[in-house]
Amino acid sequence: MNYTLADIAKMLDHSLLKPTMTVDDLEAGCRLAVEYDVASVCLMPYYVKRCAEILKGTTVQTSTTIGFPHGGHTTAVKQAEARQALDDGCQELDMVVNISQVLSGNWDYVTADIAAVIEPAHAAGQKVKVIFENCYLEDAHKIRLCDICTELGADWVKTSTGYGTSGATIPDLKLMCVHTPDSVQVKAAGGVRDFATLLEVRALGVTRIGTSSSQLLLEQCKAVLAGEDINPSTSCETY
Repeated sequence: MNYTLADIAKMLDHSLLKPTMTVDDLEAGCRLAVEYDVASVCLMPYYVKRCAEILKGTTVQTSTTIGFPHGGHTTAVKQAEARQALDDGCQELDMVVNISQVLSGNWDYVTADIAAVIEPAHAAGQKVKVIFENCYLEDAHKIRLCDICTELGADWVKTSTGYGTSGATIPDLKLMCVHTPDSVQVKAAGGVRDFATLLEVRALGVTRIGTSSSQLLLEQCKAVLAGEDINPSTSCETY
């Protein structure tokens, strides 16, 4: 095995984004993330401050969404969302591009929209993941977005919100890894539904995975590392 349990745990952004989640659900999710020492908790913006309190003193990062899930917020609103999240203790921002403007080829708008979130985040010493929502895009759009994110110094490019018509695919992940430098990491969201696929995308160079099933994936990882006879392709939800 060329990985440890800690290596896999630090690939996972534990997703708490279902709109029906209660405060009790969010509290339990944050505590589970601490127990398994994942990379981050990505949850609804209104709960960022409380999440940061729970995660204080741990190695789990607080993350939230900007312009989620459709990316159609005005640039000013996205920037205001980002500033509020940063003030509340957010360390990683997952922002959705303006899909309409991408499809319209208005690249100056798209660039300014992404920069409006990256600039305050980086000024505060925090990081940004830029969500493309690949299910709606052609390869040319994805490549151009990779180029823009590279120019702007985005920390990750991300396949999906998990709420589009499909999530991460192997061809998309390969394309994104090829068209970004080492300084821009790649995150898969939606589509990585079992431990076997997690290992497959890790081998491509993917460094983060958005999932609501961190516990299941990590328990599968423990079993595989222990040499137990399990089915590592047991399906789970990812967002």
